[in-house]
Amino acid sequence: MMSGRSRLWPVAELPTTKAGVERAFSYFIAGVRIGTLAQMVPAVHAGVTTSPHDVAYLVCWAAAALASVLVSVATLVRRRPLGAVVSAADYTLACLLLVLAPLVLVSGERFGTWIAYQPGYALSVIITASGVRSLALWAGGMLGIVVSYAVYLGGAFDGDMTTTAIGNILTYVVYALVTRMFFGYTRRIAHDADTSRARAAELARREEERRAQVMMHNGVAVMRLLTEPGTDAARSRLIDLAGVEVQRMRSYLRGRVPDQDGDGPDTALAAMIERVCERFADLPVETLLDLGAAVRLPAGQAEAVERALESLLLNVRAHARADGVVVHLDQSADGHWTLTVRDDGVGFDTATVVAGVGLREVVVGELRRRGIDVDVESAAGAGTTVTISAGPTPSAVRGDRDALTDAA
Repeated sequence: MMSGRSRLWPVAELPTTKAGVERAFSYFIAGVRIGTLAQMVPAVHAGVTTSPHDVAYLVCWAAAALASVLVSVATLVRRRPLGAVVSAADYTLACLLLVLAPLVLVSGERFGTWIAYQPGYALSVIITASGVRSLALWAGGMLGIVVSYAVYLGGAFDGDMTTTAIGNILTYVVYALVTRMFFGYTRRIAHDADTSRARAAELARREEERRAQVMMHNGVAVMRLLTEPGTDAARSRLIDLAGVEVQRMRSYLRGRVPDQDGDGPDTALAAMIERVCERFADLPVETLLDLGAAVRLPAGQAEAVERALESLLLNVRAHARADGVVVHLDQSADGHWTLTVRDDGVGFDTATVVAGVGLREVVVGELRRRGIDVDVESAAGAGTTVTISAGPTPSAVRGDRDALTDAA
């Protein structure tokens, strides 16, 4: 429900779309035409009184007033400017009123008074009909009004009002150009805004699709493995892993996905790797983690590394046919850490084989998005080595600085 202010000034609630801009144009056109009519009304009695043909003057004035009302109502109902046919009729009426004006006005009233409403009415048509999309119609209508105004002036070009007459013609031309530019440029802004919104929506859809692939890939892989024949011990390990993935999927579906920096305390990387490898106790996994025992990661990065390691071990289980898997964690003196996962399985040719969702998105894509480097080396018959590495985490850097400060 719109507020009282919005009801009084509906433009404030218009969307910045093509439809919203066209509706704003309809308010603009109605405002100009009704405003012109309001200026015409006070002088109508004086115009009828002084006109040599009072009935003809009143008929012409009524035609202009009716056209202003109809144009205003039509644009507000249509929620957009006039079409080509109505705009052509609008231009034609303005030209006709200018040509007939010398017959219903005394010569001394053609300038500086709203008794001679015809030039002001023609200007309102120039301003509002510039929203027509046809360039030819706009240019033709503008030319017609300028020629009709020259007829309206009659002998004024040879009198004292020459400069005023020329100024009025230039006013027509300038207002026509400015309002045409206003309509065109505003429509272009609305088009660009709509295009940008559509592009943003498509990117958001793709990003959400990618996130769904990342969050659900391992769970789908586990479910696929559960459908394959195997021993009760192997199936028991898969059920345990499936429980972890179910919890992860539930968190995703509820919208609780860790952000880039994480939304929880730092995680000990070595302990997390041990937990993951325990879920794959049926695989010949050897863990060498002592050299990286001090590595701690923000929750978001730790979650991504956990999913990546699970995906790698699932690939080993499903495809590698490996006799041994080594998971090695190391940390250098400057705080850089490296996690290596190496298997002696069948491997693959990285130049010809297209990586699947697990390796492409869950491992490489997701980790790189979180500032973690990934390198994959493999060859047919020679196994696969995946190296995951990153610099010191912000918390580690702060800890080093605090230690240096305490030492000083």
